[in-house]
Amino acid sequence: MIAVITADLVDSSNYSERLLDEILKNLNSEFEILQQEYAEEEIDFKIYRGDSFQGVIAKYEDSLQIALRLKSLINKVKLEDQKTAGPLADVKIAIGIGSFDYKGDSMAESNGKAFQFSGRTLDAMKNESRKIRLKTPLESLNSEFEASLFLLDTVMEKWSQASAEVVYYLLKGMKETEIAEVLKISQSAVNQRKKACGWEAISVLLKRFKNVTEQSF
Repeated sequence: MIAVITADLVDSSNYSERLLDEILKNLNSEFEILQQEYAEEEIDFKIYRGDSFQGVIAKYEDSLQIALRLKSLINKVKLEDQKTAGPLADVKIAIGIGSFDYKGDSMAESNGKAFQFSGRTLDAMKNESRKIRLKTPLESLNSEFEASLFLLDTVMEKWSQASAEVVYYLLKGMKETEIAEVLKISQSAVNQRKKACGWEAISVLLKRFKNVTEQSF
């Protein structure tokens, strides 16, 4: 079993060239960091069509955490002359967990249920407001996370750039004091942003996702 993440930037045709370049630069950098972090496990992300990306993750129980890390990375992108506190960019992400039937030189060249689940789910999201969904071979798991991820969508819609920034570093396992140092703000300011982004609920969901997927497959 593997996880496949397929994602499209939302309304990317409206992005300035500078914004799109910044997003793609940040994504490519993050893909390299993920490969270093998961050196013992196969992980492979690639950008395609200029505004979409796909990744294959052997450690499927971490797929939701990685998806949120990439979403927060995109939501926190800043430009020097921006005049809004809200995210300048967003992304729709579909996670598929399932088998892979053919393995080429890399997992990204493979095929199988995980790829089909992820790709078809993202296609179904094109005319929806939903930003993150999951599809697996288990209907009980699909039903549980259909509801949970719907609630997560509502929480994430309220993120500012500042809160997305804190989410990103929290998902990397950093402590409040470390985040404060990186962002050059007080620890109490980090704590306020942590509360504003709904981190407590997000962390509970991530633990539940990890436990359920580990036990189910």
